[in-house]
Amino acid sequence: MRRPFVAVLLCLLIPGLGAAQASHRIAIRAGKLIDGKNDRPLENALILVEGDKIVSVTPGGSAPTGVEVIDLSKATVLPGFIDVHTHVLLQGDTTAEEYDAQLLKESIPYRAILAARNAQIALSHGFTAMRDLETEGAMYADVDVKKAIANGEVPGPRMQVSTRAMTPTGMYPLLGYSWELKVPTGVQYVDGVDGARKAVREQVMYGADWIKYYSDRRYHFESDGVLHSMVNFTDEEAKAIVDEAHRLGKKVAAHAIGSDGIAAALRAGVDTIEHGDGLTEALMDEMARKGVYWVPTITVGLYVAPGRGGNWQKMADLQRENFPKAMKKGVKIALGTDAGGFDWKTVNQAKEFEYYAQYGMTPMQAIRTGTAVAADLLGWSDKAGTIEAGKWADLVAVSGDPLKDITELEKVKFVMKGGTVYKDETH
Repeated sequence: MRRPFVAVLLCLLIPGLGAAQASHRIAIRAGKLIDGKNDRPLENALILVEGDKIVSVTPGGSAPTGVEVIDLSKATVLPGFIDVHTHVLLQGDTTAEEYDAQLLKESIPYRAILAARNAQIALSHGFTAMRDLETEGAMYADVDVKKAIANGEVPGPRMQVSTRAMTPTGMYPLLGYSWELKVPTGVQYVDGVDGARKAVREQVMYGADWIKYYSDRRYHFESDGVLHSMVNFTDEEAKAIVDEAHRLGKKVAAHAIGSDGIAAALRAGVDTIEHGDGLTEALMDEMARKGVYWVPTITVGLYVAPGRGGNWQKMADLQRENFPKAMKKGVKIALGTDAGGFDWKTVNQAKEFEYYAQYGMTPMQAIRTGTAVAADLLGWSDKAGTIEAGKWADLVAVSGDPLKDITELEKVKFVMKGGTVYKDETH
């Protein structure tokens, strides 16, 4: 109790002390600046940071006297990366055995410790913000991780969280165990319109920023060549989830892989389609018309396909075919990796940028999916996603030119979040 009192007293006794502490300024000299807005990089730009915000961006500007200078004149500076589909409480689930072991053998406190580690890994790779799309049986532990980061207890990205995803009873692991055993489930079971509304209210009460539900399962190809699926919720149940979330000021993400699940989610009015392997051109048109975001999560699809077998590789191939079609139709594509579906320690989330470039985007377009577009999806376009005055001072730097070699984004050398440097390997 004494330390805050002493700090306040010193500020009263020494005029200007509080202002000086609050207005620490840093000037960053960027050799090249990809600001997330302009189609071309700015050369030799000066970024002035005060506190946790960007004050100004000036091509060729001079640093004010007495300001700390960070020399990134030999680097390319970009906005902090944003991953809008992660699972910090999961460590890979290619097989059912991997998934089951985590829920059966690891306590929620232990999983939360690993989640804090995962958040730090993400930040070190340049991801200064993430949307975490369910705790996979760890209840509301994502809210605690988000809070610990926000309070400065552990380093990590800014987070929006969705707590427990929803399915109807019996439609998500853990499954297949004796009915005599009460085993944990990876989701919250929700049945009926009233149950759907109550579940949304409960999750919001405990800290959910987003609501996520599983629109479908049992993905299969039929004679029409389309990837189909079995829809989980009735239309009335799904619409109740979405309507209640929107009424409470929250948005909704739908896990929807097959065309039937995607169509059902769009009928319900969701804000984002996660995975979306089975998109048809008609569904793409509908998404573009409604402004619904597609989060393809290509990294995880390619990662799990060899281990899962069956249709998974064919589904991944279908995504590659659909990607340029969705681009051409104007579907808003935001970067999401499904990190946690693969081990955080073995795959760099920035690999997703590379796939988008391989699938038809220019490097600049790919960069925007994980900066400006992702920030817009999160409702943070006034705070993040671009490097300009008034935005959070969330910046990363790489040694090379990602417009020539997109894989440079997997080799981040410098990370600043909110004006604080968390990584600097530029020297």
